[in-house]
Amino acid sequence: MMPLPLDGMRVIDWTHVLAGPACSYYLGLLGAEVIKVESLTGDAMRHRGGTDAALAAAGMSTAYQTQGAGKQSIALDLETDAGRAVFHRLLTSADVLVENHRPSTLAHLDLSETQTRAINPRLIHCAMTGYGRGNAMADVPAYDVNIQAISGLMALTGTDESGPIRTGAPIVDYATGLAGALAVTAALMQRHTTGEGAFVDVSMLETAFSLMSSTITDYQMTGTPPKPRGNAANSRSPSSGTFACLSGHISLGVNEDAQFRRMATALGRADWLDNPKFATAVARDQNQALLAEELVAVLVTQSAEHWEEVLIAAQVPAARLRTLPEALALAPATTRKFASRGPANGVGIPFAIAGEATAKHTDTPPSLGCDSESVLRDLGYSEDEVDALRQNGVIAAPPK
Repeated sequence: MMPLPLDGMRVIDWTHVLAGPACSYYLGLLGAEVIKVESLTGDAMRHRGGTDAALAAAGMSTAYQTQGAGKQSIALDLETDAGRAVFHRLLTSADVLVENHRPSTLAHLDLSETQTRAINPRLIHCAMTGYGRGNAMADVPAYDVNIQAISGLMALTGTDESGPIRTGAPIVDYATGLAGALAVTAALMQRHTTGEGAFVDVSMLETAFSLMSSTITDYQMTGTPPKPRGNAANSRSPSSGTFACLSGHISLGVNEDAQFRRMATALGRADWLDNPKFATAVARDQNQALLAEELVAVLVTQSAEHWEEVLIAAQVPAARLRTLPEALALAPATTRKFASRGPANGVGIPFAIAGEATAKHTDTPPSLGCDSESVLRDLGYSEDEVDALRQNGVIAAPPK
């Protein structure tokens, strides 16, 4: 197996909740050594999220485990001088610091990007916040749900009748984690050229904007505010969207003339091709309601499973709506080594390089402070010094 892209890199993960831990998790999957720095009570996500109350009570919620695997954990009180001294020594050994704390928190602990990079000039300091630096909202706290609301993303989801709807998964958090991992990787490449570290400023709000790029471009160029479209496609093609069938729903992506011709033939409605109201894209756009009515009338005669088979055979972009368990059983999920790009029962990275697994298998997510002693010994602390830190409440570590 070829070396992983980030083999030999050390990442200090001083993050909590989701977006920040996801960023360092992706870096770990790409080969980096990740040391998670937690408070003495641990990342709050250890006890939140998921459907297994027993795991959450034990500090190993499924929401925490999702982006906790493959990391070492050191529990450290950064409010103490001794705790910050340990953190400084960690930074001197590191290539990357990923953190998602407000600027006021960094200032309080004397750990601003200026101060961390003074400790280690080659350090890539990646700061992940709700609204980014250098603006009036830089210190405002935010979660995924807040960003979905304030960014306009939630206002685009749903219909006029339903009102705004949050997406079913925390997509801004995970997209911000991916954006952070991309930014860190780019900064490491830049360091390879310049020999110098960098400050990387990642904004959840800007990440949400990037997920709506074409919508934003349209608004900025036309001045027309976007409206919620429900399950209709952004292409505005009346034959693209999600439609009810006799049983189930099917999603169609029919945007081109050739696709429309194949769809009409496959549905047994070749007469649409001779109908001047449907014969061209312009005509279909002018008669959207009529075409949608006729399309629905056909689709409700058979199951979504039937239409998916028929339409895919006709080279029409179509997919039956599936539940998550059904989706995870699909061939693309089971045969592309996706499981080998992450931990058992977990989620890996969504790409492969030259057909290789690309990412390493990762260990079980760490219990709180389980690696405190080994990390400190690696940093040069003696056994007596480690014991003193434990006795003084600077670190938390399993009993000997």
